[in-house]
Amino acid sequence: MRDQLIEAARDGLVLSTDRARIDVALVLGMLLESHWAGGMTRDRLERAIENSVCIGVFDGSRQVAFARVVTDLATYAYLTDVIVVEDMRGRGIGKWMVEAILGHPDLQGLRRIALFTRDARGLYERYGFSTDLSASTYMELRSRR
Repeated sequence: MRDQLIEAARDGLVLSTDRARIDVALVLGMLLESHWAGGMTRDRLERAIENSVCIGVFDGSRQVAFARVVTDLATYAYLTDVIVVEDMRGRGIGKWMVEAILGHPDLQGLRRIALFTRDARGLYERYGFSTDLSASTYMELRSRR
């Protein structure tokens, strides 16, 4: 995987793709409180971070947001785990991360970027994401844990 390091500053915050800055314990805690990642383990999250394009947003040394993209860097990407700590929500941090992902040099020219969302459709629709799939071909095999 290419590791294009990106850093940007806005409103006293820093957005970074540097995986070494990610506070795994904090991200794991946020994900365990989410409705989609309740079964996440530290080991699984560490492997996911290692094998994904990741974005963290930091207020000084404190991580306040996280997102990751699972991708082959050529044709397909799956945007997942977009999460912001509760006391920082409503400040446009999620939008900033999505914009950074869509502009990421390693993610240009892909045929498709996919995601699932239960409660943030408006966020993604503003960037062109849609559920308007004529004759969906989507299938999945779920883990039977």
